[in-house]
Amino acid sequence: MTPTPYLLEARNIVKNYGHVEVLREADFHVEAGKVTALIGDNGAGKSTLVKVLSGVIAPNAGEILLRGERVEFASPIHARNHGIETVYQDLALAPDLGPAENAYVGRELLKPGLLGKLGVLDKKRMRREAFRTFTSLGTDVKDMDATVAALSGGQRQSVAICRSVMWAKGLVFMDEPTAALGVRQTRRVLDLIRRVADSGVAVVLISHNMPEVLSVSDSIQVLRLGRRVAEFTSSASVEDLVGAMTGALDLAS
Repeated sequence: MTPTPYLLEARNIVKNYGHVEVLREADFHVEAGKVTALIGDNGAGKSTLVKVLSGVIAPNAGEILLRGERVEFASPIHARNHGIETVYQDLALAPDLGPAENAYVGRELLKPGLLGKLGVLDKKRMRREAFRTFTSLGTDVKDMDATVAALSGGQRQSVAICRSVMWAKGLVFMDEPTAALGVRQTRRVLDLIRRVADSGVAVVLISHNMPEVLSVSDSIQVLRLGRRVAEFTSSASVEDLVGAMTGALDLAS
């Protein structure tokens, strides 16, 4: 097997739904501690590729390498066990629970000793650990007791991102994290994404907002009709990105 310098690499991924070929030998790669944007027009295959790489669906062909070793994710939990987390567009938060409780849903900490054996939760420790992560990433979520429903859109997004970072050992996928936010909240979330990458965790950003992509990403990979057709650095222009997405840019030149 050819060695790879990437944290995660997809090679020649094929995914069919009946006679419809959604991914056609698609390639993709991610470096540790970097923000990699994945862009493409509607129907380009972005969501399908992310589902393959996060264990939601299995590819029909191709291979996935994690830290140079070939892996086959049997489920999202399997991918999580390998340090891969996903922040979905709907956030998947429990609105009646607080930030700390949301961070530990399904991964609750138990009190030590007999109380833990009886299933008693260690709420103070969960609140303390969650607050430490939220603070280290510079979020404006300060009240660990407030319900998520009482938070702003930007704060809820921060909770979802911090929850993923707490458990990610290497990579976080973020699907349209600023789609429903105002200008100020968007800036805070983009700053948070940058801080996540600076902490050593790789971030894959899926977005339709080209200026935001250029402002926060280290590299941009473009899917078109199920294949990766181009890769850019942040020095590219919006016109370059749109041209690659639509096929208007002559990539052979």
